[in-house]
Amino acid sequence: MKKRTYLFSACVGLFSLSAHAANLPGIPAFIDEMVSKHQFNRAELTAVFDAAQHKPSIIDAITLPATKKPWGEYRAVFVNPQRVQAGLVFWQTHRAIFQRAEQQYGVPQSVILAIIGVETSYGKNMGKYRVVDALTTLAFDYPKRAPFFRSELENFLLLAREQRFDYLEPLGSYAGAIGIPQFMPSSYRKHAVDFNSNRVTDLRNEPEDAIGSVANYLQQYGWQANEAIALPAQISANFIPKDDPKAIQNMVNWASQGVRSSEPVAFDRTARLMTFTLADHQEYWLGFKNFDVITRYNNSDFYAMSVFQLASALESAANNRQ
Repeated sequence: MKKRTYLFSACVGLFSLSAHAANLPGIPAFIDEMVSKHQFNRAELTAVFDAAQHKPSIIDAITLPATKKPWGEYRAVFVNPQRVQAGLVFWQTHRAIFQRAEQQYGVPQSVILAIIGVETSYGKNMGKYRVVDALTTLAFDYPKRAPFFRSELENFLLLAREQRFDYLEPLGSYAGAIGIPQFMPSSYRKHAVDFNSNRVTDLRNEPEDAIGSVANYLQQYGWQANEAIALPAQISANFIPKDDPKAIQNMVNWASQGVRSSEPVAFDRTARLMTFTLADHQEYWLGFKNFDVITRYNNSDFYAMSVFQLASALESAANNRQ
């Protein structure tokens, strides 16, 4: 990792469609808080925010998320032959690391791989926005979620100090997610692990750390080893869906309403019913605890189902190669 430097002036004014973030209301008070709460150097942080850019394109990006697409279009972006083939190469390259992560954390290799595949195409696309620009813009010019992004900005500055990298260097997503697995700064500080034992936890440059960190993240949020993620459901003709799409019921209750899983499931297992609409039909699925754990990575059923289906495709492709 590069050591942090303080030559910020070269980064100023590079983007014509942006403005100095230092002009945003709230930044002086934020600097005061970081100095008081975490003993940051005031001049150092002032220089950071003098160099940071307020980028309206980030606001545009976050207000038009990919989940606005129909399910079929969304799925096709992530579950396709190109992403499967690239995944097989990444899997083979780091086979021993995936095996160790599965053994240590109980998360299937294919699920870890699929999350990295959905997030960054196995590290090939880690984002084009400077993380400090994204988080500063959202913390001070996106009232809908300003407290969340203000906290993530705080965590990013702490992370940069802890990891000793330049505050202005990392690139990431429009939401400020970092590295091969796209961890938000708070998750990076809480869940990232040094999986190759080189005394540096580096999610931007070390696939080993990314693989172990994804597995640790899912385990910490309650992953159940050797349990199902989702199963197709058959719906009786007289079934009337509940008003609450997130309703969780055990399999006995689902069966009494005319909902049955495609494979046998213990009566006391709980699940929620999900509907995915394609061009010519609807698919019904039962999502179990592990499905909802995946949504802790990204709170979207489309996202979690894409991860699940990409993992299944990767497993099938790997088995066909044997």
